[in-house]
Amino acid sequence: MSSTGVHISSASILTDFKEITKVRLAVSVVFSSVAGYFLGADSIDFVTVFLLAIGGYFMVGASNAYNQIIERDLDALMDRTKNRPIPDGRMSVSTAFAIASIFTIAGLIVLYIINPKTAMFGAISIFLYVSVYTPLKTKTPLSVFVGAIPGAIPFMLGWVAATGEFSIEPGTLFMIQFFWQFPHFWAIGWWLFDDYKKGGFFMLPTGKRDKGTAIQVILYTVWTILVSLIPVFGVTGKLFLSPVAGALILILGLGMLYYALKLYKEKTAQAAKKLMFASVSYITLLQIVYVFDKFIREWI
Repeated sequence: MSSTGVHISSASILTDFKEITKVRLAVSVVFSSVAGYFLGADSIDFVTVFLLAIGGYFMVGASNAYNQIIERDLDALMDRTKNRPIPDGRMSVSTAFAIASIFTIAGLIVLYIINPKTAMFGAISIFLYVSVYTPLKTKTPLSVFVGAIPGAIPFMLGWVAATGEFSIEPGTLFMIQFFWQFPHFWAIGWWLFDDYKKGGFFMLPTGKRDKGTAIQVILYTVWTILVSLIPVFGVTGKLFLSPVAGALILILGLGMLYYALKLYKEKTAQAAKKLMFASVSYITLLQIVYVFDKFIREWI
């Protein structure tokens, strides 16, 4: 009986830890950072890859924990967040704050070991997410613009970790993920509009699930595709994409655009949900194509 109780308690603690740090989101951010590292590195240093993954997880986990502390009262109002550890009473604010603080310090130290610029961008990311984006979510739809900045840093961060420099190459990676953020988060905002409204969050550019928002989703999807194809033309320094890889990226982009157009046509939560999944698939597969294209060209 006692043994079972300990087992359940341990499992519960682990689950709450995963929820307060948003483990799935954190892993996706780490994936982006590692992809950026592979693109920037002349040779792979797996110690650096490990440090980047650990430091990146710490920073994202800290941001998410701080976010849930700040929004705990609003989270309690929404169906999708009311069972998070803090609003559900399973974790105290002080415990969450301790996790966030330890993760912040540890993350900055780990990223600084890689190089100072990586730590600097990590610090900028957590500051903007927690101190600017989070408070603005209940104030203005422009919060998505602010949130897109820390959201776009991970892909770029990997290149900076590999080279110690910020130049046109990581700048391009930043722009790709920056523009991608808009159709992605607007799709989520449309899909969960009613739930967000309970918490006082207005994430859509017009504040409504209307034609204007759908048009902006399409426009930013097109911008995302265009920016993603810039490396094909050889104007982004060492970051280059072969014509074959460019064609694959275009096909992926047109797939995402298809769902953006469907949202414009149908204007339903279900269409927005499909666009959200399409956007996740797009950015993940794009990063895989970029990395594979680099290594295939090197091997050939």
